[in-house]
Amino acid sequence: MGDMSNSDFYAKNQRNEGNHAAAFGCSLMELRSLMELRGTEAVVKLQEDSGGVEGLCKRLKTSPTEGLAGAQTDLDKRKEIFGKNLIPPKKPKTFLQLVWEALQDVTLIILEIAALISLGLSFYHPPGETGGESCGAAAGGVEDEGEADAGWIEGAAILLSVVCVVLVTAFNDWSKEKQFRGLQSRIEQEQKFQVVRGSQVIQLPVADIVVGDIAQIKYGDLLPADGVLIQGNDLKIDESSLTGESDHVKKSADKDPMLLSGTHVMEGSGRMVVTAVGVNSQTGIIFTLLGAGVEEEEKKEKKGGAVEDGHQNTVKKQDGAAAMEMQPLKSAEGGEADEKERKKVSAPKKEKSVLQGKLTKLAVQIGKAGLLMSAITVIILVLYFAIDNFVMQKHPWMPECTPIYIQYFVKFFIIGVTVLVVAVPEGLPLAVTISLAYSVKKMMKDNNLVRHLDACETMGNATAICSDKTGTLTTNRMTAVQLYVGDVHYKEIPDPGVLPPKSLDLLVNSISINSAYTTKILPPDKEGGLPKQVGNKTECGLLGLVLDLKRDYQPIRNQIPEEKLYKVYTFNSVRKSMSTVIKLPDGSFRMYSKGASEIVLKKCSHIQNEVGEPRVFRPRDKDEMVKKVIEPMACDGLRTICVAYRDFSSNPEPNWDDENNILNDLTAICVVGIEDPVRPEVPDAIQKCQRAGITVRMVTGDNINTARAIAIKCGIIHPGEDFLCIDGKEFNRRIRNEKGEVEQERIDKVWPKLRVLARSSPTDKHTLVKGIIDSTMADQRQVVAVTGDGTNDGPALKKADVGFAMGIAGTDVAKEASDIILTDDNFSSIVKAVMWGRNVYDSISKFLQFQLTVNVVAVIVAFTGACITQDSPLKAVQMLWVNLIMDTFASLALATEPPTESLLKRKPYGRNKPLISSTMTKNILGHGVYQLIIIFTLLFVGEQIFDIDSGRNAPLHSPPSEHYTIIFNTFVMMQLFNEINARKIHGERNVFDGIFRNPIFCSIVFGTFAVQIVIVQFGGKPFSCQPLDLEKWMWCVFLGLGELVWGQVIATIPNSRLRFLRRAGQLTQKDELPEEDVNEENEEIDHAERELRRGQILWFRGLNRIQTQIEVVNTFKSGTSFQGAGALRRQSSTTSQTQDVTNVSSPSHVSLSNALSSPTSTTAATAPPTTGQC
Repeated sequence: MGDMSNSDFYAKNQRNEGNHAAAFGCSLMELRSLMELRGTEAVVKLQEDSGGVEGLCKRLKTSPTEGLAGAQTDLDKRKEIFGKNLIPPKKPKTFLQLVWEALQDVTLIILEIAALISLGLSFYHPPGETGGESCGAAAGGVEDEGEADAGWIEGAAILLSVVCVVLVTAFNDWSKEKQFRGLQSRIEQEQKFQVVRGSQVIQLPVADIVVGDIAQIKYGDLLPADGVLIQGNDLKIDESSLTGESDHVKKSADKDPMLLSGTHVMEGSGRMVVTAVGVNSQTGIIFTLLGAGVEEEEKKEKKGGAVEDGHQNTVKKQDGAAAMEMQPLKSAEGGEADEKERKKVSAPKKEKSVLQGKLTKLAVQIGKAGLLMSAITVIILVLYFAIDNFVMQKHPWMPECTPIYIQYFVKFFIIGVTVLVVAVPEGLPLAVTISLAYSVKKMMKDNNLVRHLDACETMGNATAICSDKTGTLTTNRMTAVQLYVGDVHYKEIPDPGVLPPKSLDLLVNSISINSAYTTKILPPDKEGGLPKQVGNKTECGLLGLVLDLKRDYQPIRNQIPEEKLYKVYTFNSVRKSMSTVIKLPDGSFRMYSKGASEIVLKKCSHIQNEVGEPRVFRPRDKDEMVKKVIEPMACDGLRTICVAYRDFSSNPEPNWDDENNILNDLTAICVVGIEDPVRPEVPDAIQKCQRAGITVRMVTGDNINTARAIAIKCGIIHPGEDFLCIDGKEFNRRIRNEKGEVEQERIDKVWPKLRVLARSSPTDKHTLVKGIIDSTMADQRQVVAVTGDGTNDGPALKKADVGFAMGIAGTDVAKEASDIILTDDNFSSIVKAVMWGRNVYDSISKFLQFQLTVNVVAVIVAFTGACITQDSPLKAVQMLWVNLIMDTFASLALATEPPTESLLKRKPYGRNKPLISSTMTKNILGHGVYQLIIIFTLLFVGEQIFDIDSGRNAPLHSPPSEHYTIIFNTFVMMQLFNEINARKIHGERNVFDGIFRNPIFCSIVFGTFAVQIVIVQFGGKPFSCQPLDLEKWMWCVFLGLGELVWGQVIATIPNSRLRFLRRAGQLTQKDELPEEDVNEENEEIDHAERELRRGQILWFRGLNRIQTQIEVVNTFKSGTSFQGAGALRRQSSTTSQTQDVTNVSSPSHVSLSNALSSPTSTTAATAPPTTGQC
């Protein structure tokens, strides 16, 4: 969707302009220009053009209270004229493009060239009959005419096998992309928004919202479209995603009514009329520009593609910075962005995921070794040939023999490349991708929606989980079970008759009015089920109390609709209370308040007595009340809510903005004890976590006693253990010094024993997570997972290694910041995520153990064989077949092993544990030794054992020998049976355990066996195979079966004897870059990664690119914060792995939105995308 589609789009709009005005009172362009205004400007323009918001609603043919009628024809017309609420995704790569990308692999290119040379030379015949004799031994086997003609087969076969490898790779990439698109659309379908249609509040998928809809917005929403505020209560919006200003912007219908898509509602609630959707919304406009920018960038890149990577990046970084310096950021007030914002841009990414870091390192190590071996092989072959021919036999170099010599050299070169091909485990990226994709797909069934692929694997290393209480550990179905009213503490909800009538009326009114009107209790879906709770669950519990007291809240709400509420102080994490002011018929005001009991009671100066009259409430009464009422309730695990009120005279009207004085001097009505039962499956899940070496900590906003009671029920703490249960105040006292700064040493004294943090603010949660991650106490850096549902949990979710957002209770903001969404809000799903994460790690290890055995053996055989017999016993095509089954199929077979509960019985591996454990090294070396002994025995004395002709020292183009066929066949059989051994990596004895639970594995093993029979019996010349009889087949299979027996022998050798085993792929402490150094270290990472074959770089980049695309598509489809600019990081090839899309803060985009208003800056508008790499 570059320039082309852009201009088409505008042209189409211009054409439609004519019919706009006819159908609706205002055109698309009018609305677009309206949405570019801010503050008073916008209010004035609205008044002039439409006569305020009501007038705008009239022009858009909608009602501010009842919404659209919802007739399908009307909706379709609106979509046609004003656009749909979706931003078209980038077109997926076609299969051919993927094939082309797979062909870029360096080793494959080398092979193709070698094969083509070999092909060309095979058709060349030396002139003259005497050519054969005069070229000496070199032409030894060319006599047989038929054979000479078959010389082209090897080259053709290599080309064919390259085609196979490329197609398989491309197909995998294609299916991967398809899976992600599926996942993507599922994420999008799940995002719904509350809209009023035909006087009914309904939940609509975001894509179905049209211009003219009346949307209800509330705390935590992410706005799906642009709109104008009709009515709002205490509304504050975080517009940083569009303006880069971190301060929250107050919105009100009379001062600044403009609401923009992609911004977050941080406080309050309200209603807006939708004025622009999809590509016409502010986010959409910027995205359209960005789309054009990306394409131009790509064109530029193609022209100057050969610039060296690292250099290119630094240049881009500077450009980006310059572009930003030049354009001061404008916000509603027109102020400039402060230094802080600028610094935020260059914030580094979370480090590479543990597995990626280890694999990169391992791949570099293996790649180097392979390159060395293949180079030595070629050199030795060439020298041996030259010395043998020209020195020992004293043949002169004859010009007409040159092609024959070149043919030999090409053959040696092909052998060398083949060694390299087998040495480099390109199956590794495939195994990782398959394993992750398979896990992600299966995790969907376990209620984990994975947004960032590597989160799945990081979760396997988690050592700590900081979990919310409400909804995650508990059912989030609140029910009022105890009540303190009129000086009496009722242990169960009393009959309304026994309560003082005055108190009862006040209580019912207070709860009905002072709660979000979107919160309701609906009749149950199923007969005999529990009533359905919609909205805030605590408020649902209180409304439930009203119904239990045989009263109804709806008539009261109908009497005082939302527009009539005079002032609302919405709930936030600082106030921990909510208050609503209404105007009474006599003109005076009454404020109802509710909130955490110890906080509201502190503000009460009176309390209602047994007849419902206020009496003085002294500090010592408060202390007594806390001891006798609140603590006993909390110790039963109840959440305590205090309901209060206060009357104000109308003359003079109080200053409502002076919050401290308003929310004071209250009269308490009652204290309600609300129960939120622990989910039945949680205690078991927590026990599993503790067995698996993961510490579970509860971080909650609740009272400390409630939190402790629930923690005991869950099994997070056990009576008699040495642990800490503290509240936020105490936590801050312990971790901050005299100046109030957080000190790491102090946190280190607290966190190891901390199990419950109560009455905590979002900042406390973030501080705790950061403190645990940055701690250097333990030898391993802790890997922390965090759950969150509120808008304010965003920072902690982002900081954590893995952030879990709640799919049901979670706000859009929390979901955006998270890595995994729990679709059922259940803690036990986190345990499943841990299991899957560990399974990914184990799958990769299984594959590595298998792959490296093949590589070690194949390389040594080819190398020594080449040095001793001047010909590799395993031919190029055979090696490619081995490479294909061992890489592609084995990765498929071993990466799709389903996880078992036993994965949760061990401690996490940790960041520094080597990828290849000592047990695995023992297995690799042990099996390698067995295979080498067998193959060398067959190579040097095989012809005597089987009584056949020797295949050694065969001349060029000689027919395939039975001898070498037996070696090839035995080699493949040994790999097949070793694949079964590779299923266990912790030294288990029973390698067949659970093998039939994995049908993919079984079918691949049998499939490979069948194809091998075909190759040996009918492969002939292309595969250098001679058909074998049954007896020889039996011997090959028998030698293969020896692998299983030998595996048992290896398992008996204790690891302690094998201290010498070197650990590959270890992430040492120095590899783990502290966050600040990531930028300085960029260059070094580059060198390491440049040594990788381009293939590996491509797949790392591929993974990265997919993550980015997902994030971008996410970002825009959901109309999210504009951080998708990170998409542009795709262009920085390797450093991109050390950056993170989420940290690309928004300033760069402002230039874009401004660019729209000033035509002169359009050139600048397409440039800033380079800031994607800042």
